[in-house]
Amino acid sequence: MRVFSLFSFFVFCVSSFTALADSEVIFLRHALAPGTGDPAHFQIDDCSTQRNLSAEGRQQAKAIGQELKDKGLTPTRILSSPWCRCKETADLMALGAWQTHFGLSSFYEGHVDRDDVLAALQAELTSLSDDERVLLVTHQVVIQAVTGLYMPSGGYVVMKSKDIKWD
Repeated sequence: MRVFSLFSFFVFCVSSFTALADSEVIFLRHALAPGTGDPAHFQIDDCSTQRNLSAEGRQQAKAIGQELKDKGLTPTRILSSPWCRCKETADLMALGAWQTHFGLSSFYEGHVDRDDVLAALQAELTSLSDDERVLLVTHQVVIQAVTGLYMPSGGYVVMKSKDIKWD
């Protein structure tokens, strides 16, 4: 497992970068979107009702994309939470086409059911082929639920999919 955080003092590295032998998953918390949760009038299909990336967050997303390229961690597939801050992060990283996935949704304020989200994510990740490196742009609560790690905005962890323990 490798944990990285751009623009933060939190950096932890447990393994070296190697050629892809098993599928890898990169859990990335969306770039900086000041505040917590979402406004009371939150609607998933309306970005004006959500907490969005700041100017610093938009720059951070671009830098994360470049960092992943520089580290040789270019994904073969990119999935994003349907929340606007995650979709904008995925877009600004400029690593390729991406699509939304329910299994990356934030259950922090109960907008979606935690068990439903994690079941959808587990179904996705257990179906990966060995040659895939999937970037998952998501929220702190999802990353912590799966990895047990707290990620700051823009932080990411790289794991072999076989090392993910589903309860």
